[in-house]
Amino acid sequence: MSNYAHSEVLVDTQWLAEHLNYDNVRIVEVNANPKANPNEVITKAVVWNSFKDLMLPNYRINLDKANIEKLLSRSGIANDSTVILYGEIPGVGGWIFWLLKIFGHQDVRILNGGRNKWIEEKRPLAPVQPVANQTRYSAQEADGNLRALYEDVYKSINQPDSVILDVRTPQEYSGEWFYDKPPENNQRTGHIPSAIHLYYESSLNEDRTFKTIEELRKIYESKGITPDKKIIPYCAVGARSAHTWFVLKYLLGYPYVFNYDGSWNEWSRRYELKG
Repeated sequence: MSNYAHSEVLVDTQWLAEHLNYDNVRIVEVNANPKANPNEVITKAVVWNSFKDLMLPNYRINLDKANIEKLLSRSGIANDSTVILYGEIPGVGGWIFWLLKIFGHQDVRILNGGRNKWIEEKRPLAPVQPVANQTRYSAQEADGNLRALYEDVYKSINQPDSVILDVRTPQEYSGEWFYDKPPENNQRTGHIPSAIHLYYESSLNEDRTFKTIEELRKIYESKGITPDKKIIPYCAVGARSAHTWFVLKYLLGYPYVFNYDGSWNEWSRRYELKG
């Protein structure tokens, strides 16, 4: 891997191929399509569905300790497991990395390039198998230091030492779209006041691997996103922004990065109360 601030949090496809049968390695495919049900995955991978396993009905990320303990236990993940994350959609690895760090899991890594790169290299897939050895996972209490709350974001508007970073599509930022289509009913569009825009996939190459540390520095610093500032990324529900949190904190080593997991899902409903 490139000389990232924490290169150990990424693995390439060759590393994973060589470690598939290690007892302490647990592989998780994260599926962001609520209707998808993959028949084949990387050997021994378990499948998590974003909407069924990780989100609440109101589209907030489920930060209940009991839920994460149940999910990891039935996935055969122990407290000392090396967890490898991947998906088909860019960004899901960074999102679940952030979520597992919230609850204190030590060894979490992302497959660089995800499912697409694995398939492009014609590496084998296998049918999804039931987890033979479930565990009794014990999570820490959620670490609030990795999050930004609504009040934190509100106080950061127009502050010179802070950057509110919108990582959604240009259409969402401009107000043309509410997530992936024009707004319906009473959906409010636009962006948080003073937020700058940088699409989350700007950190990735065409093959969905991460760009080099030099390229990443240039991209973010050109937008005024520098390590001396407090950076608060947000998106629609906190998943894409968690990817950017991962890039800034673990690949670039920025010390003051806080994912606003409430994101536009919360802000669009609450800002009118204060603004």
